Amino acid sequence: MKALIVDDERLARKELTSLLQEYPEIEIVGEAVNAEDAEEKIKTLQPDLLFLDIQMPGKTGFELLQSLESVPEVIFTTAYDEYALKAFDFNALDYLLKPIETDRLKESITKLLSKATPGKPSDEPEKKLGPSDRVFVKDGDKCWFVKLENIRLFESDGNYIKIYFDNFKPMIHKSLNALDERLDDRSFFRASRKHIINLNWVEGIESWFNGGLMVMLKGGDKVEVSRRQASRFKEMMSL
Repeated sequence: MKALIVDDERLARKELTSLLQEYPEIEIVGEAVNAEDAEEKIKTLQPDLLFLDIQMPGKTGFELLQSLESVPEVIFTTAYDEYALKAFDFNALDYLLKPIETDRLKESITKLLSKATPGKPSDEPEKKLGPSDRVFVKDGDKCWFVKLENIRLFESDGNYIKIYFDNFKPMIHKSLNALDERLDDRSFFRASRKHIINLNWVEGIESWFNGGLMVMLKGGDKVEVSRRQASRFKEMMSL
């Protein structure tokens, strides 16, 4: 798969080139220093994939994509997370924050190769989301790109999930069961049918009715752990 790196920062291009050496499936066919340069090289090199910076002198990465008749796969690379919502409006394959982490790049390449070869079984199970991963959250006109380590609690509310982080509690349309399957159970615990808690936010535990537990989280939130889950919770939190 032919890739073009578009970034006005030479060191950023060099770093990404170095990281991509781990992936022989990706052939870097060129580099571009701005949108105008990229537009010419896309015409001549016909890349399958763009690693595209957003903020560059002259046209932005978004304006470059708008000028193309045929758009390759796009993985945005940027130092700013406020463009996340607009990036997904362009059907970007992924959105990587600089400095690019090797694990996040691996996720992007795995996603890319899976898309390129539909139906091919993956060599490894889907990576669980852990504290260092960022997730995109949109509630109405507001959006966030938040690290999971900062989310202390997920609460089911009908067909929605309320997400507790900082002083925010946005709602997303998703089932708690589907979310539970994506989260790393070493960091996140299904306390009950209605709640998933971040174990790193647990501050205190009390015995509760019918063999259950009451968990106090940093910041003051209290969550009841069902009797069914209480023994498992004790095992996870004990030496």
